[in-house]
Amino acid sequence: MNKTPSIVVIGSLNIDIVVEADRPPQMGETVSGSQVHFIPGGKGSNQAVAAARLGARTAMIGAVGGDPFGAELLQSLRREGIETSAVKTVSGTHTGVASILLSQGDNQIIVVAGANGHCTPADIDRHLERIGQADAVLLQLEIPLETVQYAAQTAKRLGKAVVLNPAPARPLPDDLLRHVDVMIPNETELYLLAEADERTELADAMRRLQDKGVRTIVTTLGARGAAYLTEDGAFGRVAGHKVDVVDTTGAGDAFNAGFAYALATGETVPAAVAFAVKVGALAVTRLGAHAGMPTLAQVREFAAE
Repeated sequence: MNKTPSIVVIGSLNIDIVVEADRPPQMGETVSGSQVHFIPGGKGSNQAVAAARLGARTAMIGAVGGDPFGAELLQSLRREGIETSAVKTVSGTHTGVASILLSQGDNQIIVVAGANGHCTPADIDRHLERIGQADAVLLQLEIPLETVQYAAQTAKRLGKAVVLNPAPARPLPDDLLRHVDVMIPNETELYLLAEADERTELADAMRRLQDKGVRTIVTTLGARGAAYLTEDGAFGRVAGHKVDVVDTTGAGDAFNAGFAYALATGETVPAAVAFAVKVGALAVTRLGAHAGMPTLAQVREFAAE
């Protein structure tokens, strides 16, 4: 990984309101929490920070509201060295918010899109030069689907590697799938997109999704690591790593950025997956999606243990 890759992240920027409690409430029940935190987040923002921490030249395309949360998000990205000139501020609209209940290291999340809903295809057209300079374009589904689809089409037209994290889970048009080089779902997202049920073998579900036009599929498996299906049909698994879990909120985002980073440096799919598994494992050892993203040096140190 000697090359310094350039990654453009097109996606959401949120403030995460994280409440810690011993357990989640039942329906209609009130429980006492122990702490509350206001933390920069959003899948797009998280993935941009993760890529920047690894050393990629990173630019973000998205939208925030004209409020203090939006200003804080922009400031936090700039502190990480992320180019934010393509993040627009939408007056009269609140910044996206994620309400996160953290219990026993696991989480439940409700997202309110806010300004993220104002990221449009026109924003993609305004920043064609920036996209054209990237090695990889990283997408998620917390901005309007038409924007994601247009961004994928545009990036492919410009000859860029398109990596899509299909979260939150939802059905996707085949025209979008055909413009994706690598899709990185979790198991829930995989089975939804493949139109399969839990009785379907993992590899078979991945093949079903590949038949829809996606070239390569990487499925995250939480603590069990990840599985991959390459464009030429090779299926494999990479085992997870045993770590002390503090907060799983940013694990998937760390994995996605880690994979995109490794792919953009010229690594093979299996090697990129192995690298991403390490990045994701380290991300869960600290509270907060941004705070947990490891540096390249930390990943290398972890790999050497």
